[in-house]
Amino acid sequence: MAELAANKKAFTDYDLLEKFEAGISLYGFETKSAKLKRAELAGSRVIIRGGEAFLVGAEIPPYQSANTPKEYDSQRTRKLLLGKKEISRLAGKSEERGLTLIPIRLYTKGNLVKLEFGIARGRKKYDKRARIKERETKRHIERTLKKSAASA
Repeated sequence: MAELAANKKAFTDYDLLEKFEAGISLYGFETKSAKLKRAELAGSRVIIRGGEAFLVGAEIPPYQSANTPKEYDSQRTRKLLLGKKEISRLAGKSEERGLTLIPIRLYTKGNLVKLEFGIARGRKKYDKRARIKERETKRHIERTLKKSAASA
């Protein structure tokens, strides 16, 4: 499984509660572009509309701009391939207050391009700060232990 694109900010801005995998409907030139790791998931989200799931706001530039149709939109809404039961379950979860569906990464599985997304709850600013402080404290402790072990 080769990772094509990742939404690194998702782990900072959201608490991921559950992860899902879905196929994604792409044009041929979008697939080629994605496999060259030119896709961008930052700022995108998954929505459920009319019993179908869609990826909104993901940027996949054309493979060759000269051979791309003039009306092509690189941020077009792309359909996600999920089962009916999964979609109905996700629709219920996304309606809950404070929960949203966030794309995590785009990757290949065999010859197919898949999207991993998750049900997420947004973090408050003070939660993010506390997490950063905790991480830096842990690093400082590890450095101190490493220095004391090296000197002993």
